[in-house]
Parts: sequence; structure tokens; C-alpha cells
Amino acid sequence: MVWQMRYNSRIGLLNAPFLGIHAVNVYVRDQDESLRFFVDTLGFRVAFDARLQSGDRWVAVAPPDGSAVLSLIAPAADSRSAALIGRPTGIVLATENVVATYQQWRSRGVRFHFAPRLRRIHFEGMADAAWGGVFTEFRDVDGNSYSLVAIDEVNREIEAQRRFAAAKEEAERRSAQELEIAKQVQARLFPQHLPSIETLEYAGVCIQARQVGGDYYDFLDLGRGRFGLVIGDISGKGIAAALLMANLQAHLRSQSIALDQLERLIESVNRLFHQNTIEGAYATLFFAEYDAASRRLRYANCGHLPGLVLRRDGEIEKLDSTSTVLGAFRDLEAPVEERKLFPGDVLTLYTDGITETFNESEEDFGEQRLIEELRRCCGQSPQCTIDRLIESVRRFTPREQQDDMTTIVARCK
Repeated sequence: MVWQMRYNSRIGLLNAPFLGIHAVNVYVRDQDESLRFFVDTLGFRVAFDARLQSGDRWVAVAPPDGSAVLSLIAPAADSRSAALIGRPTGIVLATENVVATYQQWRSRGVRFHFAPRLRRIHFEGMADAAWGGVFTEFRDVDGNSYSLVAIDEVNREIEAQRRFAAAKEEAERRSAQELEIAKQVQARLFPQHLPSIETLEYAGVCIQARQVGGDYYDFLDLGRGRFGLVIGDISGKGIAAALLMANLQAHLRSQSIALDQLERLIESVNRLFHQNTIEGAYATLFFAEYDAASRRLRYANCGHLPGLVLRRDGEIEKLDSTSTVLGAFRDLEAPVEERKLFPGDVLTLYTDGITETFNESEEDFGEQRLIEELRRCCGQSPQCTIDRLIESVRRFTPREQQDDMTTIVARCK
């Protein structure tokens, strides 16, 4: 049917160049009076009301669904257009219930030509080609006439669209609810308590760009006075990254209990992560093992951004990658390097959500700004340093956060 083709074709038009009707002209004597009629009496909304460069006033109204615009034009009295006032406009307004609309508008003073009538039309040579509905006609304050119709096909399409919209709204509600649950579950995967370390004061934070994300940090009690400070970044974003993050966290926590050597721990976690994730998934990881008695820091950097050690004299030491990312290959050699920390030294681990935040000039926050901020925070607690760092990054860019921001700061004491 014609009406069905009209509405169903909207789907196909989504991928086609846009072409539509901008406005239909209606000639009136007084724009303000006509505006009140359409807005106050018929329930239209004002689409435009502006003064053009020529000095003419452009007034337009639209029905509640916004599908069309009627320009209300007040022509000069001696113009040809003035003769069009008070004549049939050829404009057809569609509604679901003509009788209800007729009664409502009539009570508001709208003049109708006749009461609503039922009409059904059959097309010759087309057995199933029939459509019908209810029709009437009314006039505006200038005597311009319009048709008001309720077409069967249109009503069915409206009802179908309402059901679709209701189903979509319900699906979105459920999706939002599930995301909120996922957010709460993931929040519980981050450290819920900080193991007490006699010679190290530390703190960490993960500020997600979405409800769930792929950044990860953790603090692990490895036994015998050894502690793990872990930070990672999963490839991808959203739910997929969050699931991989949970997978990685589970492997790290289970293997840190089972394996005593850091090299074997990283190699085992990599193998498990590779086996349990899809091809192309990977994670960067920085695992620092701190011995509280000796203040010795042993670390493996698997493709992650370099850790930063700010010495007491202000010098920076970078803890660069020692191996490739986790999950890319089944077997991974994970060499471990070592540093000695002294009282007053500060270790900072972070993800690219910190350094790769861009401002309006397309400059990134960068490693150097991070180092300068750490130097300004010299002597402050790790939590205070983190707070100031996050504040500095947010001041740097007015844009909405695009990536998770995660960092760990630890000060040797």
C-alpha cells in the first residue's frame, strides 16, 4: 500500500542522501492571530519566529510530531498571494482518532465543514488494495481549509512504532540496569583494603570513562614481607574490556598465591590469559614486587608505560618495558629488573588515560607534565598526590573523559 511504502521506506532512506519537504506556505491576514490559533487551539509548536534581513517576519509552526512545517505568510494586500487567503490549502493533517480530535478542537472554537465521515476506497484490478479511514475538514481563523484524517494504514503503523518504541525503551532500561550491576561488580574487583606495609605508603585510583572499563590496578600481599603493586590496561573499551580485566585479575590473584617467583608468575599468567581470550586481545601490565624489609623493588613491565621513580633529589628514573604485552603469544619470557628505593622516593605507575588526554590544541598531557606535577607534589601523601594529579589532568582538557584514568603512587618511608 502507498501509506505502508511511505513509512517503511524511512528505513531505507537512513543510508540515502537526505531529501525532505522543508515547509508548506499558508497565507494569512495576521501572523500573531494565526500563531495563536495553531499553537493555543490546535496544539502545534512554534518552529520559527524571526525577522529576516529584508525586514519580513518569518513565522512557522509544526505539529507535535515535528514531521512538517507550515510557514504562516502575511502577504501584502495588493499582491497575488493575498487572493489565496481563505481558500482550500490542500494540507492534510493525520491523527489517530479523528472523532476525539474533532470533539476537542470543536470545543475550542474550531469551525468544521462537517462531522467526521467514514470512507473506504478500493482500487480496480487489485484484490487486496483497499484503504480507508475517517475524514473531516476544518477552517482556520482566515477561512483557510484543511483536511483532518485518520488512515487505517497510518494508525497501524503508529501502533507498530509505539510498540517498537516501548520495546526499545524497555531494552534500554534493562541494559542500563545490567551496566549498573556490572559497574558495581567491577568496583568490587578493585582493592577493597590496603595491606599494611611498614616501609611504604601507597594509594591507587581508577576513574572510568564509561560505566565499566579495561583499566586494572591491584595491591597483593605476596607473603614473607613482599607485596605486589599491579597496574594494567586491557585492549578495547566497555563491556568486552571489563570482562578481560576480570579474567586477568583472577589469573593474577590465583597465580600470585601458587607461584613464588615473579618471572614464573608473569609467564603463567600470560599463558592462561592467552588461552582464555579471543585472538587479538592483549593487555599491558606492570607488576612491581616490593620487599618491605630491604626496600627492594623487583618489577616486570609487559609493554606498559614506564614506571617513574622520583628520587629525593628530584631526579627521575624510568622503569621501561622488560617484555612484550600479555596475551599476544602463548609463551612469554618475562625478565625481571630491580631497583632499590630509599626513604622519600616516590614510585608512580599510570595508564595512558593520564598522559594521552588532549586539550583543545591537540596537545597531550604527556609524560613531562606528569613528572612536573609529581615534583610539585614532593613531600605530600600518595593520596594527595593522586588527587592533585587527577585535578591537573582535568584542568588540562575541557573535553569529556575519553579513556580510563588509573594511577598508583607509593612513597618509601
